[in-house]
Amino acid sequence: MTLNLTDAEMGVLEELCVRKDISKTTVLRQALRLYQAIDARAERGDRLFFENELTKEKAEVVLL
Repeated sequence: MTLNLTDAEMGVLEELCVRKDISKTTVLRQALRLYQAIDARAERGDRLFFENELTKEKAEVVLL
């Protein structure tokens, strides 16, 4: 499989690998599983939010 990433995208991928101490393949597999789960929930009409634990401020993630 060939994956074409910009320099910036490759930098993000490499940074995640270092921070999480996992391989690029593992990062991409986890990203795909997360995207699949989010997409399935969005298809059902669910909404995705992030909440700040301290302030309880919520921000909705809008999917395109």
